[in-house]
Amino acid sequence: MAVPGPGYAITARVEAPASATAAGDLAVAVGRVGGVMTAFDVVESRAESVIVDISCNALSERHAEEITETLGALDGVKVRNVSDRTFLVHLGGKIEVTPKVGLRTREDLSRAYTPGVARVCQAIAARPEDARSLTIKRNTVAVVTDGSAVLGLGNLGAAAAMPVMEGKAALFKRFAGVDAWPVCLDTQDTEEIIRTVEILAPAYGGINLEDIAAPRCFEIEARLRESLDIPVFHDDQHGTAVVVLGALRNALRVVGKRSQDCRIVVCGVGAAGSAIIRLLLPLEPADLIAVDVDGIIHPDRPGLHESLRWVAEQTNHDGRTGDVHDALPGADVFIGVSAPNLLHADDIKGMADDAIVFALANPDPEMDPGVAQHHAAIVATGRSDYPNQINNVLAFPGIFRGLLDAQARGITDAMLLAASAAIADVVAEPNPLFIVPSVFDSTVSPAVASAVRKVSEAADLNSVQDALDAGSASAEGVTAEQE
Repeated sequence: MAVPGPGYAITARVEAPASATAAGDLAVAVGRVGGVMTAFDVVESRAESVIVDISCNALSERHAEEITETLGALDGVKVRNVSDRTFLVHLGGKIEVTPKVGLRTREDLSRAYTPGVARVCQAIAARPEDARSLTIKRNTVAVVTDGSAVLGLGNLGAAAAMPVMEGKAALFKRFAGVDAWPVCLDTQDTEEIIRTVEILAPAYGGINLEDIAAPRCFEIEARLRESLDIPVFHDDQHGTAVVVLGALRNALRVVGKRSQDCRIVVCGVGAAGSAIIRLLLPLEPADLIAVDVDGIIHPDRPGLHESLRWVAEQTNHDGRTGDVHDALPGADVFIGVSAPNLLHADDIKGMADDAIVFALANPDPEMDPGVAQHHAAIVATGRSDYPNQINNVLAFPGIFRGLLDAQARGITDAMLLAASAAIADVVAEPNPLFIVPSVFDSTVSPAVASAVRKVSEAADLNSVQDALDAGSASAEGVTAEQE
């Protein structure tokens, strides 16, 4: 059951009678319609009345309106205005540019700008690789989108994607000290996107692709990786996959199973699902079943896109057919990155003993997590109001921190596997309610960065096992340093 949260928080300024019961009446009114009051502040007091700000969490915009209407319906109460606290956070944007050098004197200006800057320009012209140390390229990532797959909202376009990209940039800075900037492109033409990013690339040390619809995102990423000499990372694919893999590693530890003995069902084979499958395959599960909106993927299914044809060749060893309900009986693991309310309690009951369910569709999972918890050993979601939140912020800041520190020119599956192991090993003693660290755990980003940097810098670190070992060692090292 959904719980009111800060995503729909409001502050209502109301004028109420100055009576002994006024505060209680207002609080009861909010609670009566399911709101959660988080603050009650007296703004002004008069002999006959008080003006108060009531802050509360709601379930939706309509629920917030219902709370406001309920307050206004009380005797003697007048609602003066209502502020949507989420919109207030976004007024004027969430990020800014701040100079790193002082510009207080004529000498400062001469060194930072003309004439001194000319010498630095000439140095970079003579040695282009010096741009990585003498410009913002050293620590800057472009967060690139075409607005075609914004969150779970669909094709909203470049302008409407800006708040998400700003938020992403803020997270880069907060969790890894990486300077990131939104690059929202007003085109959804594959060739235009690729060429535009290539033209912009000299200013950046890495490219983070975001909210670009599948299957176009696959070609864009692949071709940019070929043409650019900086890492290109599609967070909707690889960020999700890295955190899922880290969480699954700990979940299997808790239930005492090996990946090689497990049958895993992945529901949703878009950007995230395809990347999850790619990173799961080196772990050699007993079988891996991929399911999309048209059912179980197998080589004989007609009309397969090229990306799905690859999935069909790599998965479903037993040639299963049908839909997600046919795929689940006897399965050890369900990973959903698809659509809400697809599964029922009977689907989970029919899975293997000690089943693991990752229902990651947002904001509404593939099934009610509360119901799933009665039938599965471990349940994870993408939500912050349930245990085991699978959140990309555990991955992408540290991954780019490591890539930038290593001055990497690309990104490999070995790096991603190492990152997943590092995330898992931050949790020293996992249990059914705690298989991934908190996004605010300060050891996560350094552990991930260290793992990625070591793989990038070690020429002989080529095998999957080496990558996993590097991730574990990095997490243990960071934990020891913290202690």
